[in-house]
Amino acid sequence: MKQPNIIYVFADQWRRQAVGFMEQDEVITPHMDRFAQESAVFTQAVSCTPLCSPHRSSLMTGKYALSTGVYTNCKNGLSVMLSPEETGIGDALKAGGYETGYIGKWHLDLPEQNVEPNPASGAKEWDAYTPPGPKRMGFDYWYSYGTFDEHLTPHYWKDSPEQIQINEWSVAHETDVALAFMEEKRQQDKPFALFLSWNPPHSPFELVPEKYKELYKDKTIEKRANVQIADPFLVHTGETIPGGEEQWERSAKDYFAAISGIDEQFGRLLESLNNWGIAEHTIVVLTSDHGELLGSHGMFAKHSWHEESIGVPFMIRWPERLRAHVCEEVLNTVDIMPTLLDLAGLSIPGTVQGSSAAPLLLNSSRAESIGESTEERAAFISAYPGRIVAIKEFEEAGLNHLAYGWRGIRFKRYSYIIDNGYAPDCKTRRLLYDLQEDPYQLNPLQLEHASEHEIAELLEQEILKKLKELNDPFKI
Repeated sequence: MKQPNIIYVFADQWRRQAVGFMEQDEVITPHMDRFAQESAVFTQAVSCTPLCSPHRSSLMTGKYALSTGVYTNCKNGLSVMLSPEETGIGDALKAGGYETGYIGKWHLDLPEQNVEPNPASGAKEWDAYTPPGPKRMGFDYWYSYGTFDEHLTPHYWKDSPEQIQINEWSVAHETDVALAFMEEKRQQDKPFALFLSWNPPHSPFELVPEKYKELYKDKTIEKRANVQIADPFLVHTGETIPGGEEQWERSAKDYFAAISGIDEQFGRLLESLNNWGIAEHTIVVLTSDHGELLGSHGMFAKHSWHEESIGVPFMIRWPERLRAHVCEEVLNTVDIMPTLLDLAGLSIPGTVQGSSAAPLLLNSSRAESIGESTEERAAFISAYPGRIVAIKEFEEAGLNHLAYGWRGIRFKRYSYIIDNGYAPDCKTRRLLYDLQEDPYQLNPLQLEHASEHEIAELLEQEILKKLKELNDPFKI
């Protein structure tokens, strides 16, 4: 059987709750809703380290963030980047006969200003031009940038340091580029694999075309049950952003507007697949890198263990082989690479630390009995201090900052977190959430020791096993 084409579309900072068919956030997404009806929908997909670069390193390698060395964002002042010596999904797909392409945000390379104050590419701050070669991780077609949040005036690089500047919403422009890539590759005999990385709805939320803002202009947005209006709002890692009721409402409307814009552009991709007659033979994934708290628990942004931060939408459609259904098994970032390679009939590199969900997707009788498996899927989740100021505090105290932050295990019903904090003087907390009884995570069971609760004790053992497996220095 001929290998399927693969189109992997992921937005940045788009939470699981913010898609219409989930019936949680009041967001308008008609194309996604129809796509979900034709797809296997994972309602329990999570980001193993809910931050941009760490998630992307895990997506590309099937390894946990600490194992890739990309435990925090690739930024100025830190030598953090994805090593070209890693075996990535692009490498595996290319070796398996695929024409590979990457479009949009990359954020896995060392920022150029870490090495050169005035690089020829014009990259500034955390941004970087990634030249052709091993650092592109097996992706031959390249239309990308490191990280740059001016969504209405984006820029890109292809195969030279010459910066391509665009005066158009990044999602619309990148969709145009993706359609051109697909149009060219579909006429060839070889299968293609395209990764399309949209930056919105990542902040600044207001940088979205007015036509999408109009959809929400007169709409009353109901707050999630765990939203706490604060002034300022907190970011989990210690920063603050402006708060108050008006700020929350404006941010929520703009955030949803960007998602509605993404929905329209995603609809263009689907329409083209249908018009070209290749939809049946193409695996399409729609997901994101992590969520957005948007006022839940008095916080904005990500990097926390809460569902609005770790939870991502995940829909996968392959009409030729996959039955449309809702899957309530947990899917973690590290599981994505082995799953896609397995579906494509390619071998999974021995370096991968996740597990393939392809058997679950392909076995229809198994899919009809979700939740009855003898071995329930679970996700190890984590976060590490990565701000320069925090790392220096740990160094001055003679401590390893990688032993701090938080670690957790996420099952369908329970989420168990051990939090060592982001500063040397933080006290360890243990939090057990029953997501069935407390879906908004308002009333965690707070424990001094895991032995105080039977389930917490079992889940802490799962965390300990994973820490040992990953050589994680986390202090328990």
